[in-house]
Amino acid sequence: MSAPRSHYMREIFVSHLQDASYLPQTTSYVALEEQARKKLTPEAYGYVAGSASSENTNKSNMDAMQDWQIVPRMLAGVDLDNFDMSTTLFGRKFATPFVISPIGVQGQLHVDSDRATARAACKVGVPFTLSSATSTPLEVVAQEGGFAKAREEAEGCDGEVSGAEPWFQLYWPSDDDITRSLLDRAKKSGYKVLVVTLDTWSLGWRPRDLDIAYNPFLKGNGLANLFCDPVFVEKYCEGKSPLRKDTTEDDVFQAALACISLLSPGNSRSWADLPLLRELWGASADGHKIVLKGIQSVTDAARAIEAGADGIWVSNHGGRQVDGALGSLSALAPIARYVRSSGCALTRGGERPTLIFDSGVRTGADAMKALCLGADAVGIGRPYAYALALGGEQGVECLLKAMLADLELNTALAGCRGVKEMGSHLLVRRGEESKL
Repeated sequence: MSAPRSHYMREIFVSHLQDASYLPQTTSYVALEEQARKKLTPEAYGYVAGSASSENTNKSNMDAMQDWQIVPRMLAGVDLDNFDMSTTLFGRKFATPFVISPIGVQGQLHVDSDRATARAACKVGVPFTLSSATSTPLEVVAQEGGFAKAREEAEGCDGEVSGAEPWFQLYWPSDDDITRSLLDRAKKSGYKVLVVTLDTWSLGWRPRDLDIAYNPFLKGNGLANLFCDPVFVEKYCEGKSPLRKDTTEDDVFQAALACISLLSPGNSRSWADLPLLRELWGASADGHKIVLKGIQSVTDAARAIEAGADGIWVSNHGGRQVDGALGSLSALAPIARYVRSSGCALTRGGERPTLIFDSGVRTGADAMKALCLGADAVGIGRPYAYALALGGEQGVECLLKAMLADLELNTALAGCRGVKEMGSHLLVRRGEESKL
C-alpha cells in the first residue's frame, strides 16, 4: 500500500522547517481562485469562473454541498497508515476516487496547457479526462503525459490500478465521419474511457463571456483536435490544414466556424444515436468503456444503462449550461440508489454501472459527501484550472495532493478506515437530528 496521502501535510511542515523560504502553493480554495484571478487575463478568468445566466445553478451546487453535514464517529479504530483510499471503477481497483474533469481551452491558463495537467494527474495517479476542446492534439497529450510508462510499470501487477491513464471526453460532432476519426485516434493513442458530454450541443447563455464578447474558439483556441484531424481537414478545409505555416487569419477563422458548427450544432442527439458510439468505440470486453456525462435524473440514468453505457457521470457542467437547475449533489443520491438497486441492469461487461460525480467539489469534505451519497469517483474541475494558471504542472500536482490529503484526513477523523466505509449514515441534512 502506498504512503498515506495525508503525509503531504507533514511534507509541507518539514520542507519549511528545512528551508524557511519554502511556502506551499495555497491550500485554500478561496485564496487559490483569488490568486488565479489576479494572474489571468479578465477574459480567461471569466471563462473559467463563469456559469449560465444568473449563475444560480453554480450557487445551487455550492448550496447542495452545504445542505449535507458530516456526523463524525469516534473510537473507530482508524489508522492513517492503513487508510484505504482505493475505489472500484469499471470492475477495476483504482488507487484514489478522484478523476480530472474535462476543461477546454487550457492554453489560456498556462503555456503548457493540457500537457501540464496530464503530467500532474499521471504523477499523482488520477485519471485524466482530455476535453474535445483541447489546446493540444490528443496524441501529443497521451504521449507527453507519461501514461505509456505508467502502463508499462503496471503490466503484470495484480490488484490495484494506479489510476494514471487517459480518458477522452467527446463533444459529439454532428458529422459521423468526424466522430469516427476522433475515436479511432483516441483508441490508437491509448485512451481507455470515452466520456460523452450530453449537455453542450449548444453553448449556454454566459454573461461573463458575452459582456466582453469573448469566444476563444473563433481564433482557433481549443480546436487543436479538429485542426489536425485528417478527415476534418479534407472535408472542411479543402485539404489545407489551418495549422500550416502559410495559413491566414481568415483560414483559421473559417476553420474555426466549421469546428463550432460541428461541435455545437444547435440540435441535440437522441437516445437512438447511442448504438453508433458503442460501435465506433468498441466493446466493453476490449477494455473500452463509455460514460455519459451530464445525467441529472433517474429516468435518464436508466435509459443510459439500457442503451449500453458503462457509467453515469452526474454533472451539470459546473452550472455552465442550464440556469436555475438543481444542485448536482441533489441529483446524486436518487441516481445512486437506482444504480445500486436490484432493478438496475448490469453493463454489457456484466458489472454494476460506475457512478462518477462532479460540479461543486472544492474541498475534501465536498468529495467525501459525494462519496457518502453513492459516487464511486469524484471529478475535480475549477480547482485544478486555477492551480494550472498559478503553477503549471507543479501547481496541478500540488492541488491534487492537497485535495487527496484533505479527503483522507477528513474521512479518517470522521471515523472511516477507508473510502469503502463511507455511506449516507455519516451525513445528515442541515438541521436534521434523527441520526445524531
